[in-house]
Amino acid sequence: MPVLSDPAVRFRSSFVAAVKEFRADHEYEVSWFVTDVDDEALHDEAGFEKYIARVLAERTDAGVSPGFVRVTTLWWTEGEEMLGRLAIRHSLTPRLERVGGHIGYDVRPSARRQGHAGAMLKAALPLAAELGIAEALLTCDITNAASRRVIEANGGRFVSEIDGKLRFRVPTS
Repeated sequence: MPVLSDPAVRFRSSFVAAVKEFRADHEYEVSWFVTDVDDEALHDEAGFEKYIARVLAERTDAGVSPGFVRVTTLWWTEGEEMLGRLAIRHSLTPRLERVGGHIGYDVRPSARRQGHAGAMLKAALPLAAELGIAEALLTCDITNAASRRVIEANGGRFVSEIDGKLRFRVPTS
């Protein structure tokens, strides 16, 4: 059964394969997390270890780049297989308030349409509550019916549409 896991070196080969799948998928726009992967992380173990350290450090004020917020990145894994990625942003900038929200998730193309997105979000909501987020803001493209269904199935209440994005509030407890 899949679980949310901290990013770790043991998932390297599956992570690299997932990034290749995301980059080859033309059904959806390539996620920011894929473009944020350091190129060296995809080619050698030391580079991957450095990438993991950076991602884990983003949970702290010291690890956040200027203009960004603290974020807890987790991977949806089964055994050593990385099936998806989820990010919980600890706070929101004005831009994230419009587009992005508190929680973002991606399921690798070969694992889509198997219920992973809904299960990931459900597992993440109590973690968001532990971070002090009583009601998470989630957004999705107006054309992304699957993501809308995932958000609504997890208690999402439609708030508004801004710039082609649907905005939802989801209780975390």
